[in-house]
Amino acid sequence: MRYADLAPKIISAAEAAAVFARGGVIAYPTETVWGIGCDATRSDAVRRIFEIKHRAEAKALITLVQNIAMLERWVDDIPEVGYQLLEAAVHPLTIVYDSPRGLAPELLAPDGSAGVRVVPLPLFGSWHKPIVSTSANISGQPAPRRIEELSPEIVDAVDAIVDPRDAPAAAGRPSTVIKLSAGGLFKILRP
Repeated sequence: MRYADLAPKIISAAEAAAVFARGGVIAYPTETVWGIGCDATRSDAVRRIFEIKHRAEAKALITLVQNIAMLERWVDDIPEVGYQLLEAAVHPLTIVYDSPRGLAPELLAPDGSAGVRVVPLPLFGSWHKPIVSTSANISGQPAPRRIEELSPEIVDAVDAIVDPRDAPAAAGRPSTVIKLSAGGLFKILRP
């Protein structure tokens, strides 16, 4: 789609908080690919993302937080190795933690864990809760790297699209995913 065709739905990153607060879903660029997201504490909004993507609810979604302090508010037990992994990461890193708290139940894996990535996106401006992040595509389709690659179905389904000039350029590579367990054991789920 052309940028001009998307103009009616384009908002600034600063306006995203108002959309999240009313349970809305937005498309936005991340440091990996274009994503769709919502308030990660609202079940109604999270369920809507599963519907938009035609995705099975058994496939968990990840959550974004702005910084380590925010991570510590939403995850009960972060093993020391988790801090070390975050500090050493040179590429986007999602860590699956055993003890998240306050997230919508739809974001939790059957074992109660949840994937969380620390990324200081402009979306967080005045928004102080976790944000759902999943690629802005219908399940099974390629993940968009540029705004022009958003499908008409995604554009129609979301409430707003963050202006790409207000966010980082997407690298096109999904984050590495590591499952971190008590005692510092970890397993690479996606390199």
